[in-house]
This record gives sequence, structure tokens and C-alpha cells, in this order.
Amino acid sequence: MQKTILITGSTDGIGKLTAIKLAGDGHAIYLHGRNSQKLDSTISEIKSITQNEKISGFVSDLSDLNAVEKMAEQINTNLAKIDILINNAGIFKSPVSHNQKGLDIRFAVNYLAPYLLTEKLIPLMKKGIDPRIINLSSAAQSSVSGDALCGSVNLSEQEAYAQSKLALTMWSFRLAEILSGVAVIAVNPGSLLNTKMAAEAYGRSWSSADKGADILYDLAISEDFKGITGKYFDNDQGGFAQAHPDAYSESKIDRLIHTTKNLI
Repeated sequence: MQKTILITGSTDGIGKLTAIKLAGDGHAIYLHGRNSQKLDSTISEIKSITQNEKISGFVSDLSDLNAVEKMAEQINTNLAKIDILINNAGIFKSPVSHNQKGLDIRFAVNYLAPYLLTEKLIPLMKKGIDPRIINLSSAAQSSVSGDALCGSVNLSEQEAYAQSKLALTMWSFRLAEILSGVAVIAVNPGSLLNTKMAAEAYGRSWSSADKGADILYDLAISEDFKGITGKYFDNDQGGFAQAHPDAYSESKIDRLIHTTKNLI
């Protein structure tokens, strides 16, 4: 069955590889990128590789929450439903440490943007067939500072990244609790995959980027994962695993969501 699939951060890395794999099956794929020229080029490339003409996309700078909201409006206008939403876009190193509102760019892109985008797209998700939300977490997870999230405390790149990924995981678990009929999975696609992000951050890799794309593909459409929600998949371990302890603390999740709603 053809599915409608939206993948953020899909003009390179595992997002692009996942899009190619899914497009090869004939699904309708909606890419996302920051740069319109790169997005158009990627759309043309994937069409050529897969011979699938049902490839389109949306442009948005996810560090700008106003731009995220505008993209959500465009998606709601242009799509009748979404079966699969893969919140893949992420950032570690950046020439700019904070966005125009003074928020750490890692919190903005890795957590607040997918939070806002997903909230706006839930009506489309509820129209999907076996709808699934896949949020890209990481093995790097660290307790979230509310002050850092709000931009009043500065963190190192590594610490901000780790906190943003735990925030995403905590929210994923809460969303799974309150969202009936839509599965939500947080996934570490694999540590130090051969991607641009890993190269910029660490200058080395442990595994092929295909390792990450393969698990995203499976989580998106495999019957093996049908109906599974509110869990964390660790691709370093090859299965579902325990996330950071804070991801299971209702009081800490409550504080996170309260702070997030105030920021949004």
C-alpha cells in the first residue's frame, strides 16, 4: 500500500538514504531541507534513481520556529494525510550557537522544531493508515536543564546536543501516552554513522550511514513494528532498550512539557 511519508532533514545523510529506500517502494515522499536549490536537486536526484515521480518537498529553517509554523501550514494545505512522519533533522556543530530568539540552536532544531511541527501535523497523522511518528534520538542523552532550554544558560555543543536528544525522547514517550491511534518511537539510529554531522563533530565514523537508514525504513513500514509505541529503539544494541532514566520520570517530563509550551 502506498504511503504518504514526510522526512525532515532529508537532503543528505540518513534522511536522504531513507527517502531513497522508501521512494524505491513507490511511496509518496515529501522531503524537507533548508536550502531550496539543494532540495530541488535532491528531489530530481531521487526521482531519477527510483523512477518515482511522487517526490516533492518543503523548505524551512528549523532553527526559526516561525518558519517551522509556516511549513506546517503549507503541509496542512497541500497534503490530505500523513502516514509516516520521520523527524530526522538534527544539528550538532553550527557556526551560529543560538537562533534569533536567543535559544541554543541544538535545542531549537533537535527538539523544539519537531515538537512544534508534529503538534501542528497531528490532524493529518490521524487520517493516516497505521500512522507512525519516528523521532531521531541519540545514544547521547543528558538531563535537561530548563534554564538551558530557555536560553538563559549556555552549554557546550556536546552537552546541548545530549540534552536536546533526551528532551526529544521524553516528549516522545509523553506523546505516545496521549496520542491514541498513532505510534511514536524514539530511535538512536546508530552512533558515529558515516554522515556529514559525525564527520564535522568527531572526524570519524564507526558504521555506514546505511545502518541508520535501514532501521528508519523498517520502523516506518515494517509489519514487525506495527502498533508498537512509547518505546526507545537503540540501533547500537539492535533492539528496544532503556533510554535515560529521566525519560521515565513523569514529574521531569511534566516540567519539560510545561517549559516547552511556554517557549512555543
